[in-house]
Amino acid sequence: MTSVTEGVRSVNRDVGRRGCAAAVSCDPFASIGLSEYIGGSQTAMLNESSIQQALEAVADVYGVGSIVSQRRIEKITIRDGVVMLSLNLPVDDAQVKQRIESDSREEIKKISGVREVIIMTKGAKPSLAARGPAAPNTGPGPVRGGRGADPFEGQAPIEGVRSIIAVSSAKGGVGKSTICVNLALALAAEGARVGLMDADVYGPSIHVLMGTGDARPQAGVKKEIAPVEKDGLKLMSLGFLTERGQPVIWRGPIVMGVVKKFLTDVDWGELDYLMIDMPPGTGDAQLTLVQTVPLTGAIIVTTPSELSLVDAEKGLEMYRSVHAPVLGIIENMTYFVCPHCGDRTDIFSHGGGREISQRLGVDFLGELPLDPTLRKVGDEGRPIVLSDPKAPVARAFFDIAGKIRSAVPQS
Repeated sequence: MTSVTEGVRSVNRDVGRRGCAAAVSCDPFASIGLSEYIGGSQTAMLNESSIQQALEAVADVYGVGSIVSQRRIEKITIRDGVVMLSLNLPVDDAQVKQRIESDSREEIKKISGVREVIIMTKGAKPSLAARGPAAPNTGPGPVRGGRGADPFEGQAPIEGVRSIIAVSSAKGGVGKSTICVNLALALAAEGARVGLMDADVYGPSIHVLMGTGDARPQAGVKKEIAPVEKDGLKLMSLGFLTERGQPVIWRGPIVMGVVKKFLTDVDWGELDYLMIDMPPGTGDAQLTLVQTVPLTGAIIVTTPSELSLVDAEKGLEMYRSVHAPVLGIIENMTYFVCPHCGDRTDIFSHGGGREISQRLGVDFLGELPLDPTLRKVGDEGRPIVLSDPKAPVARAFFDIAGKIRSAVPQS
């Protein structure tokens, strides 16, 4: 994984060539918002020199010298007693990485004034020889093919999280985030313990739909980051860490690092369901998810239009290719009922979601109307399941949530 530092530096170099004065910071933690939510000025009793001295006691990857003498430290940032350390460890051995991270954290915490230590690690990329020869091209099939290193061997469950469900679409603008939020709330309303993670790094929206205002994640106790909590859900989104209108200009490796951090370094606690709002497409975020954690299942969201159905089918096949179960398809914006005359209009056609469900052999979870109220309360941060649970569209969300509970029972 490429470090956040390296990615941000490359972006700054690119922008700098175009003469943009805004390219002034290489702080990886500021770039993903960690230093923003921690905030404040540098603690007087701490400085980079004292941390470097402490880390001299941490043996290097190969046991020769320290991580300081071998120049494994990429960046040190200090905010109000929180030390954020970026390391470059050119080794694939997870135990070696864990040893260095643990030792580094222990040494830094010995320094007076340290409240918390956050560590981000960049590792070596496997060589072509380690990966083995490529698998023959035999048509559609699992990505796992081929000899050598298995790209999924690093999968590990999240402690305390029973089921992980991705809400996905390969097409933007189909209402996936609204659906993910309302399904999470519907599951919670039935007594489930639910977390909601926004994996859409370029276009996060969970913070808007949930109406979290200025809420920010805090430093965690068991893990590095404590999620925001609202309306019975545990929430994590890059939207908590960036200002309105602030673009995220990152290449794929940095996006992958953020998604992995949200999965592994957030203190999710005990959950029956972790619902993940995926970005459009079938790229870095999707692959990072399935390579990091065992996915319980994916839900595909589409509209009835052919333009959306074509991409929905691609998204479904992507999850199948990596052996992730597909729980079913939801057809959104399936019809519009005029509030004045009651006439129904199939604006984006009708029935396409059900048709591809049957053709591809997956469950059809339900259809949702194009409802102006659903849009309005979403913009206001009052999801329809909470603001008007008896509304027909809210009842549709509860019905779909019931099908999810049947397919993936809670503890």
